[in-house]
Amino acid sequence: MSERLIIVGGVAAGMSAAAKARRENKSLEIVVYEKSGHVSYGACGLPYFIKGDIPRIDKIIVRTPEQFAKSNIQVNVCHEVLDIDPENHTVQVRNLENGQEFTDRWDKLILTTGGMAAKPPIPGLDLPGIFTLRTVEDALAIGQWIEQKQPKRAVVVGGGYIGLEMTEALAERGLHVDIVEMLPQVMPNMDADMATYIVEELERHPVGLHLEHRVEAFTGQDQVREVVTNAGTFPADMVIFSIGAKPNNKLANAMGLTLGSTGAIAVDDHQRTSLANVWAAGDVAEARSRITGKPTYVPLGTTANKQGRVAGTNAAGGEAIFKGIVGTAVVKVFDLHAARTGLSETQAKAEGYDVETTLIKSASQAHFMPKHTPLHVKLVYEKGSQRLLGGQMIGQEGIKRIDVIAAALQQGWTTYDLGELDLAYAPPFSPVWDPILVAANVANK
Repeated sequence: MSERLIIVGGVAAGMSAAAKARRENKSLEIVVYEKSGHVSYGACGLPYFIKGDIPRIDKIIVRTPEQFAKSNIQVNVCHEVLDIDPENHTVQVRNLENGQEFTDRWDKLILTTGGMAAKPPIPGLDLPGIFTLRTVEDALAIGQWIEQKQPKRAVVVGGGYIGLEMTEALAERGLHVDIVEMLPQVMPNMDADMATYIVEELERHPVGLHLEHRVEAFTGQDQVREVVTNAGTFPADMVIFSIGAKPNNKLANAMGLTLGSTGAIAVDDHQRTSLANVWAAGDVAEARSRITGKPTYVPLGTTANKQGRVAGTNAAGGEAIFKGIVGTAVVKVFDLHAARTGLSETQAKAEGYDVETTLIKSASQAHFMPKHTPLHVKLVYEKGSQRLLGGQMIGQEGIKRIDVIAAALQQGWTTYDLGELDLAYAPPFSPVWDPILVAANVANK
């Protein structure tokens, strides 16, 4: 009898694991159970579908269950795994379309149950018109609400990645948007001196920004009508609730897997969990920071795909290692782009580093080019050793330069190493002194 691999969860990590396991082992039985109705899709594209940049939802779907079947991978959508028995190697599954339950067996198991929207016990949070954005179904529901209800005002709770992307999407659809953020800044994983540029961009659009406002209740009868905070009440025809994600660890906890301090599943560099023949990957699993060497939780699709490939390889009998992350991310806010990698100044100090920083303003192109725009670069580094700890960028173009800093962090470079880079120059692309080199040179002084 062939070995049977069951994968619980079928989005980024799960389907990357399935595809890699199949390439690694042609005889392995591979079965995927996914609770939602879709697998293998680019969740980061959902705000742009709602905005209207992407005309059809199927454009963000990479592969369908039928396409995976051609690779002899059995994908079951609308199937929820209710329980996992690690001693008897079984899973209890419910078909959500007909309600039937059944038991399946496994020899190897990969948990990719992902993350879930954080939803504290706020009165009225279950009112119609309040949405989170994690799945295709969420995006379709938001789009349907806008089409049918024709809302005029929206409140976005949370000023992180999804909150800012949805602010742009809703404003482009003609809504006035109020952002309600509990913290004193938007983009909490960036430093306040960089987040101020995002605030300036928001002020140029039909957006109200309300910092240090804690949501206390949502009110309304047939649907949400108001958002009540500690510092005021805001009218709302719809709400996007996006205060962050947490690992969907219910199954992992019930089956006795060791969870890390972040609440996500503790894994080693092979994505192995604390139980034999069980791996975990994606937003339900921790990752190791290449900077601190400690476990961290940064739920991003890039990490999920890489961890999934490693888990799939090893579950299929191969050998692969995931060495960790530096936490690189980028977001578009109207005409402004913001990116970060590594540790922020705040995070580095919290980790106990003796920190110095450099913040420079340069240009995306040579200064004499008519379309050059400002580019702000911040470097975070260790005092004395000049070891690079993190970087942040904000501008209207050229933001993918953040990948250079990410590569430098991955290799453990100093600001001296960064300043010696031989970077490309031509006036339409960069000044003769690239902004990264300018920042490194200022740091090295």
